[in-house]
Amino acid sequence: MGPLPGPRLPLGPLLPSSSASLLASLSATQAEGALSLEISFLWRCPSRTPAEAPLGRNRPLGGFVPPAPLLSLTGFQAYKLRVTHLYQLKQHNILASVGEDEQGINPLVKIWNLEKRDGGNPLCTRIFPAIPGTEPTVVSCLTVHENLNFMAIGFTDGSVTLNKGDITRDRHSKTQILHKGNYPVTGLAFRQAGKNTHLFVVTTENVQSYIVSGKDCPRVELDTHGCGLRCSALSDPSQDLQFIVAGDECVYLYQPDERGPCFAFEGHKLIAHWFRGYLVIVSRDRKVSPKSEFTNRDSQSSDKQILNIYDLCNKFIAYSAVFEDIVDVLAEWGSLYVLTRDGRVHALQEKDTQTKLEMLFKKNLFEMAINLAKSQHLDSDGLAQIFMQYGDHLYSKGNHDGAVQQYIRTIGKLEPSYVIRKFLDAQRIHNLTAYLQTLHRQSLANADHTTLLLNCYTKLKDSLRLEEFIKTKSESEVHFDVETAIRVLRQAGYYSHALYLAEHHAHHEWYLKIQLEDIKNYQEALRYIGKLPFEQAESNMKRYGKILMHHIPEQMTQLLKGLCTNYRPSFEGQGDRESPGRRANSEEFIPIFANNPRELKAFLEHMSAVQPDSPQGIYDTLLELRLQNWAHEKDPQVKEKLHAEAISLLKSGRFCDVFDKALVLCQMHDFQDGVLHLYEQGKLYQQMMHYYMQHEQYRQVIEVCERHGEQEPSLWEQALSYFARKEEDCKEYVAAVLKHIENKNLMPPLLVVQTLAHNSTATLSVIRDYLVQKLQKQSQQIAQDELRVRRYREETTRIRQEIQELKASPKIFQKTKCSICNSALELPSVHFLCGHSFHQHCFESYSESDADCPTCLPENRKVMDMIRAQEQKRDLHDQFQHQLKCSNDSFSVIADYFGRGVFNKLTLLTDPPTARLAGSLESGLQRDLLVHSRRGT
Repeated sequence: MGPLPGPRLPLGPLLPSSSASLLASLSATQAEGALSLEISFLWRCPSRTPAEAPLGRNRPLGGFVPPAPLLSLTGFQAYKLRVTHLYQLKQHNILASVGEDEQGINPLVKIWNLEKRDGGNPLCTRIFPAIPGTEPTVVSCLTVHENLNFMAIGFTDGSVTLNKGDITRDRHSKTQILHKGNYPVTGLAFRQAGKNTHLFVVTTENVQSYIVSGKDCPRVELDTHGCGLRCSALSDPSQDLQFIVAGDECVYLYQPDERGPCFAFEGHKLIAHWFRGYLVIVSRDRKVSPKSEFTNRDSQSSDKQILNIYDLCNKFIAYSAVFEDIVDVLAEWGSLYVLTRDGRVHALQEKDTQTKLEMLFKKNLFEMAINLAKSQHLDSDGLAQIFMQYGDHLYSKGNHDGAVQQYIRTIGKLEPSYVIRKFLDAQRIHNLTAYLQTLHRQSLANADHTTLLLNCYTKLKDSLRLEEFIKTKSESEVHFDVETAIRVLRQAGYYSHALYLAEHHAHHEWYLKIQLEDIKNYQEALRYIGKLPFEQAESNMKRYGKILMHHIPEQMTQLLKGLCTNYRPSFEGQGDRESPGRRANSEEFIPIFANNPRELKAFLEHMSAVQPDSPQGIYDTLLELRLQNWAHEKDPQVKEKLHAEAISLLKSGRFCDVFDKALVLCQMHDFQDGVLHLYEQGKLYQQMMHYYMQHEQYRQVIEVCERHGEQEPSLWEQALSYFARKEEDCKEYVAAVLKHIENKNLMPPLLVVQTLAHNSTATLSVIRDYLVQKLQKQSQQIAQDELRVRRYREETTRIRQEIQELKASPKIFQKTKCSICNSALELPSVHFLCGHSFHQHCFESYSESDADCPTCLPENRKVMDMIRAQEQKRDLHDQFQHQLKCSNDSFSVIADYFGRGVFNKLTLLTDPPTARLAGSLESGLQRDLLVHSRRGT
């Protein structure tokens, strides 16, 4: 801060010394053509004792209060003669003093513990001589480190002693001469920087620093300008703990290794003191003699001492007043105390921050208010309020550029609409643009703000700033809603900028919409789709496929082929070509070819050839397309080719599951060969023959019966009925049908005669051969049946005789060999009525029961199973008859029993259990015959 010359312009009356209110006067001075501001705050002691005063920095304004009571003083005798120096530690209740107990130059240092008492006085923990050597010298200054491990004493002969160790004890402390010089030492100060402890030493002619925490204590020469006694101080962390040296011309600030800034404060400096961020200077200046409540009116022309309190951070004078003969300036209990020679103590208290700001607001000194608020660490809401008031002030004065800069500083705290409404006028659109830009840069803009900013750019025709706004390097730098920006730019006609945003931020729909609807660049749109990932490419092809197919059908078809077979984005490298791609459902893209049958055919044929497992809809559509082309083709050769293609497609086996659909397509286009092929493929032989019957193709009717009559014998019966209804001569075909019916015995002769009776042209000669052959076969069958009956009767008579002999006559067993091992039969042996004999050991080894012959048991078991099955079916027959009589739906009953196999043909009959031998004689003879025949085999 430079000097502040010029007359002081008081803006308020000075209060008398008896008043306890706060005085604030504001002055402005003109320095080098620039207006610098200076604020003076004057406090009087409030209505409480200094011990009760708060330690906090800001104290609310309390209005007028009564005068403070007198300070209470306590004392004790520390030295016999006099005390020359005192140093009170801030963090410990320790007092260091320098004084004399005897005549002569022999200063003593005493360390006092104020918390302990020795006979009513504080306890003196240590006494030692201040002079390090034998030469007497006077102590000029004293300082102690707050950790009690360092104490430095300066002398008028230019030397400095340093005590290391616990300064309160002799045996833990060592004294050394740190500095020797030719100029009196006028100031000392310790500065702690991490682990390093620095000691500043100032004399009347120079300034140096030492690192006292090390062994060698290196020295750094900082400046060749010194100061007088009590004209140096150490600042607080707000000024980075700099060492302050107040010279007559300037006030210098020093770091441990270099000189810092300087401030040109005029006047002969008497005292320099640092108090809570303020630099307190007491100086003598003959040029300035302001009025003061602390001076007599008669002495205004004499040399006075001026007390100035400087705020170095904000660069203004916080307080200035004239005093008479100031002894010292003290800081305690959160206030400054000025001790004058007349025995008075003047208390100065700082006003609270809000009061200071209100004073500044009244004078429209907003810049100074802002600096003050920052130095007082006012929160962001408070600062935003100041910025808003400053902006409103500038706006009312017509300084719109300055106003918008202040409003910008309120972003995040002040509602943007408050500012936007002020600058909506077209003449101030550039100010609005600057505000909206910052709003976006801080990511606090919404979609409406983005729309407004882009409209500002377009109104200003500022393409450069528009490009700078939208062309960010990364997603993290985007401070606006991209989709809103694209929409606004598109509406304004800035298509290239909108395309850049859409492509850069992957808004594929917007990009394609602009290309296709606005620019009409179909080639570029298709190329862009080819670069997209599979999902986006598929969805956009479905959305815009018809438009692209209408304008660029060939390129569109080519891209669809790739998308539905093995799609990879076009920007992928060649190394990725080996990995399998993805494919879309080709059936979903068929509607795109609604007006492009040629491209549709190429697409479908490509899919059926390259991808045989294509969806069924591909083959259905291809078949329909080929049938349409075949039906409308006039050239016979081309029509034959199309016919072959359609038949080939039908024979490919792709229509087995959708037989009905393919059949309908062939019928719609009157494709008879395809219809017949599908009939045969679907085993619809009835429909095939019905088709030939409709077209009176007799030979084909016979061929159908010959090819498929084995699978469906009723075809011959239908053929006979068909030919029987024909009035024209069909004897040849009727004879062929009758021959097959006779060979396969498909119809009874009477039914054949009744069928042919419907034909008026058919005569007896047509069926004469058939009837003759049928009668001959029946005669032969009757003769064979009579022969079989006679043989069964003879066999029954023989079996009855054997049964009677078994019942009435003894059975002679004459076998000589065992029926199991074929060895000679030996006793003991086992014989059965069936004629088999066994060794007893063989019988026991192979028999399952004692009552059954091991040899006959398998056959007998089969017979018994047949008998049980017959009995079960006999029971089912009775149940079936009962249900058939009682049921309302007889057909469902019959169908149920058919499913259960009740009506299956029974081929064998066996004997019933012994208890039923008294039954029917005929059935008994049949069973005996069956058993006998089984034994004979």
